[in-house]
Amino acid sequence: MSLDDPVTATAAAPATQVQPAPASAGMAPRFACFVTGTDTEIGKTLVSSAILHALVKRGVRACGMKPIAAGAELRNGKWHNEDADQLIAAGNVHLPQVLTTPFLLKTPAAPHIAAELDDTYISPVPILAAYLEVSAASDAVVVEGVGGFRVPLNEEFDTADLAEQLDLPVVLVVGMRLGCISHALLTVEAIAARNLMLAGWVANELSDDMPYIDENIEALQARIPAPLLGRVPRLKEPCAAAAAAQLDFTKLPNWPADAKA
Repeated sequence: MSLDDPVTATAAAPATQVQPAPASAGMAPRFACFVTGTDTEIGKTLVSSAILHALVKRGVRACGMKPIAAGAELRNGKWHNEDADQLIAAGNVHLPQVLTTPFLLKTPAAPHIAAELDDTYISPVPILAAYLEVSAASDAVVVEGVGGFRVPLNEEFDTADLAEQLDLPVVLVVGMRLGCISHALLTVEAIAARNLMLAGWVANELSDDMPYIDENIEALQARIPAPLLGRVPRLKEPCAAAAAAQLDFTKLPNWPADAKA
């Protein structure tokens, strides 16, 4: 198996779940964040890519991670996932896929279902080990979650547990649509329940004509105890640069000074 193959090793669920120390423990202050969202397909990859784009513009060696990606296609002998590829394109530190996406699953389905179909068991240990290697090779790391904040990865572990183990500041992407206020506030509560820092949130406009969108954003600003980093309008051609132009990341902890200044 090459480094670019999806993880397909067969393994039974371990009898005892390994609980490593938080991956960021003992590391010098540097920028890193975990990007989550109120649901799937609401702009996590766009915002993650925008953060990486802004870091690169500041002269920072930045790398993105998509630890679990469900949905891959074989192109020129290599497995690709669209979200993972966008993060690679936005960053300027390029590492083996086995580090940036330890679990690249073939089927576009919930991760625990895709893993079962691929005869794979998703464990946090390879992800945390990969994160440490990526951090050692970079000055900044952006880790993008999968789906919403609480997505099952195996029968005992979900993405909230992964975020807790990584112990990184969280950036929440709110997909602006009917029902987003409840989804956002429930996610904020879940993040707080894990004793994680909600460092900021982004309002991502999913359509051009959401009724009362300004009022919805105002309601969220009044209730989310973290700064609004900006709102991304519905873009005709979504890309990292266009999204980054709408956002202010300087409010995030350990955001680096411009190395090019």
